[in-house]
Amino acid sequence: MNPRAAADGPTNPQTALTAQALWHVSPGRAELRMNALNPHHEGEVLARTLFSAISRGTERLVSHGGVPEREYAAMRGPMQEGEFPFPVKYGYCAVARIEAGPRDLVGRTIFALHPHQDFFVAPLALTALVPDAVPPERAVLAANMETALNALWDAGAGPGDRIAVFGGGAVGLLIAFLAAALPGAEVALIDPDPARAQIAEAFGARFATDPRAMQDADIVFHASATSAGLAAALAACGMEAQLVEMSWYGDRQTEAPLGGAFHARRLRIVSSQVSQVSPSRRPRWSHARRLAKALDLLADARLDLLIGERVPFARLAEEMPRLLAPGAPGVVPVVVYD
Repeated sequence: MNPRAAADGPTNPQTALTAQALWHVSPGRAELRMNALNPHHEGEVLARTLFSAISRGTERLVSHGGVPEREYAAMRGPMQEGEFPFPVKYGYCAVARIEAGPRDLVGRTIFALHPHQDFFVAPLALTALVPDAVPPERAVLAANMETALNALWDAGAGPGDRIAVFGGGAVGLLIAFLAAALPGAEVALIDPDPARAQIAEAFGARFATDPRAMQDADIVFHASATSAGLAAALAACGMEAQLVEMSWYGDRQTEAPLGGAFHARRLRIVSSQVSQVSPSRRPRWSHARRLAKALDLLADARLDLLIGERVPFARLAEEMPRLLAPGAPGVVPVVVYD
């Protein structure tokens, strides 16, 4: 497919543009479908996708129809097509090269909250330029980095804090990466998978599989999406500590052990979610500024440790069940477009 477009202005309305995209069509089943693209207009760009990434936790819920009906509107991506539960085109970690649009931007690399699709038209306002210091493949981590940055703001973490992170997925590891950069902070990542040790230690955090590895923590992040992980995270909290809940459980019921010493220790549980800028930064930070900073923070070669299996886009539909299976190896699977 080779969409035809003028490099310095809107396409001819008669020009037929097509693209191929991944659609979730029933529980655990996806397929590649042809999409018609509208010509781009002023304030929009036509982009060719280079890489996209699979955000396992969220996309597993979408794939299995686990988005609660009352959350359909909140979960809707800015460039999603279709409706929950099925059929739906979903995803939000795409890096692309501008093929047509404003002349000074043609050829530039952008990040967009776009589903898995080989070409797309998007408003410039919903994209962000990838800094020259960030390789395009690593830039797929921008959405998760933005989530991690917002989480640290929600926690109020600072120098010298004792910080525990439960769950070594992409978001948990990026939180550990940012927290370990705080001067004097003591950071521990707790995860049952010993393969996460190399990454955590490269980021400057201590690693443990034992959930009791850190006690009396000042701030605890929970990102395991399990009841057992939540219980262990609460147990790691010190007196008047704060637990920041990062997991989203979809339609699953979750046990929260609020007995024992929960009240005596005056613990606090706060949610952190990226759709809103943290209240502590909201007066000064827009979504665009936060995303630009997340991209800047990716200019660290250690973050390549998060890049997992590379999957050709042409095989994505058939590989999706394996990539989303519980216990699948690697951290962030990356889709490669030809």
